[in-house]
Amino acid sequence: MRVLHYESVRKVLRTGDSARIASNETPRFKPGDAVLTRNFQPLGHTRLPRYARAKRGVVVLNHGVFVFPDTHAANGEKKPQQLYSVSFTMRELWGEGASERDTVHIDLFDDYLLPA
Repeated sequence: MRVLHYESVRKVLRTGDSARIASNETPRFKPGDAVLTRNFQPLGHTRLPRYARAKRGVVVLNHGVFVFPDTHAANGEKKPQQLYSVSFTMRELWGEGASERDTVHIDLFDDYLLPA
């Protein structure tokens, strides 16, 4: 288990920090691409909300490459991945009773997405 030391926390609080990683990796998706979120039930940490699993959306923005939090929380591995902002209609997420004109944007990593 990794130990978080006081000095490390103090430095981050004082100066800030970013999980962004410099990479020349080619993104799998580009703005406008239709995607489908995976439907999986991990035992540990994930940033893919349960309500957004097995849903169709559209990539609206690529934020770049970041540390993948799922593996980083589990074992400290960085596993760099593209991070995308994906737009979902309210109806896709919550059914026919939801607003037909509103959307929700969720930032999602490569491992959560499949081509639609």
